[in-house]
Amino acid sequence: MWDSRDVEKILTQYTDDCVWEDLALGRVLSGKDEIRSFLNEWFTAFPDTTIEGKFFFASGSHGCSEWVMSGTHSGTFLDLPATGKSFSLRVASVIELSEGKVKRVTDYYDMTILLKQLKISE
Repeated sequence: MWDSRDVEKILTQYTDDCVWEDLALGRVLSGKDEIRSFLNEWFTAFPDTTIEGKFFFASGSHGCSEWVMSGTHSGTFLDLPATGKSFSLRVASVIELSEGKVKRVTDYYDMTILLKQLKISE
């Protein structure tokens, strides 16, 4: 569903009161409306985004995953105009589940690597 960039389908995997924390961006998104807005912004800026799962484990109501996100910067994101450059970024997520859905997720990645690949930073 991530590779199809179907925001509504992605949101079915989250609780109504979900929280998504993106540490590198310094953003905390609360609820499906804020997550929907962020995902629409992301997929507009990176319309060919793909996700490749590398590792996942869960125990009880918590899990952890490692994944690689790739795409091309084709639109404005965070006031940064499109560069036309591609990126590939390793991400780790810590996830709290409730009744089989994501209640909270915290993403960890190196923003410097992303900016260098997009040629925004040296």
